[in-house]
Amino acid sequence: MKSDPSHKSARTAATEALARFDPRRERIDAEALLADTLEKQRATDLVSAAVRNLAAIDHVIERFSGRPVKRITGELLAILRVAACELIYRPQTPDYSILNEAVQAAKQSRGPRQADFVNAVGRRIQRHIIARQVPLEPAVARCTLPQTPDSGCRFDTDILPDPDGEPAAYLSAAFSLPLWLVQDWLICFGPDQARRICEASNRSPSLYIRPNILRTTPDSILQKMAAAGIDCQAAPDGRLIRLHSPHAVADLPGYADGLFSVQDPAAARAVALLAPQGGWTILDPCAAPGTKTAQLAEAVGDKARIIASDISAGRLQRVRQSAERLGLASIQTVAHADLPAAITAAGPIDAVLLDVPCSNTGVLARRIEVRHRVTASAVGQLAAGQRRLLETYAAVLRPGGRLCYSTCSIQTCENRAVIDAFLSQHDDFELIGEEPFLPAAGPLDHDGAYAAVLQRR
Repeated sequence: MKSDPSHKSARTAATEALARFDPRRERIDAEALLADTLEKQRATDLVSAAVRNLAAIDHVIERFSGRPVKRITGELLAILRVAACELIYRPQTPDYSILNEAVQAAKQSRGPRQADFVNAVGRRIQRHIIARQVPLEPAVARCTLPQTPDSGCRFDTDILPDPDGEPAAYLSAAFSLPLWLVQDWLICFGPDQARRICEASNRSPSLYIRPNILRTTPDSILQKMAAAGIDCQAAPDGRLIRLHSPHAVADLPGYADGLFSVQDPAAARAVALLAPQGGWTILDPCAAPGTKTAQLAEAVGDKARIIASDISAGRLQRVRQSAERLGLASIQTVAHADLPAAITAAGPIDAVLLDVPCSNTGVLARRIEVRHRVTASAVGQLAAGQRRLLETYAAVLRPGGRLCYSTCSIQTCENRAVIDAFLSQHDDFELIGEEPFLPAAGPLDHDGAYAAVLQRR
């Protein structure tokens, strides 16, 4: 009789997911990758931690195996990555259980000889770790891989560049981030802020929900979550609620009834800065997945005309489904090809929410695979496309109308530089509001984003 695949351990499921997942080409979908285990949350955590810290993990494997990771076969490498990830970044897990299961997995899939190799590498990593979790100290920074802003895993030998002599190389290696990106942050934000951005980019991000104020209140949602045994708290702004532990969103009480949407505090700032009004005709041409579109409708009491479109028909369907779940009648979804005609038919456009495609450098903690494929040249190409979109949709605004330009990037070339370039060519527009939002770790952590509101004179 075949065993039930849903009884796979979290480590087995995570190993299989890593073995077949290429973060350079795919967007990670934990639900699809880990559909065959009952320990989905723990398996998701392992995959996320391994992908997020992949460069550091691979460096440790190479250092203590004496072999480049490209010479280790896919499944065997996945087993070692999961084991090294747990040894370094999950200090509460007993090391004997990590190594025993790794050896057994290698024996079952690759045979005794490869199991001996996994055992040797795992034991060598274990022996070179002095303490699996200690307070971070500048004096031993080269020996310690950061886990949180306050703690790290300390080795008995230098495994990182000198943070004082090579700050960019150190941050890149310690946080598994592209060197060019860290260099850009150091130039734009300085060493202290760049370090905090790196820490925030490697955090396990909190889950925030935004109550649908047309159907409920934050207090009511807090009570509903408490009744279901879900620990949560109101965010400082009083409009969002932070859940203290991970949960499957669709299973949360009230989700199916359209009582809330999932939204990070940084993402919520764009609509607040735009300050839409009831009775307006609002254009949202890059609407998918529809979270900000719904926020627009809720902010005006569902008493505006919101024209939502997206270049992806599949993603536009998600906007439509979201509006239906939340009971929002003011949102009209329009296919991308039909958008020019819809704009003409709508008459004067009072506001545009232009949430442009971007590099996602503000949401690296949430979009964990992005760090493996984002490049400086790609960011430059995105910025050129963002300028074209701004030119196109600013032109449809009526005099006195507002446009909110927003990204989930923290790169200056995608944010203020785009706005400045546009304003230098259009003296009939003025900047009336701007909010850069850098990612942050801590108890009330959040992503990074940018929003600016332009008004046509």
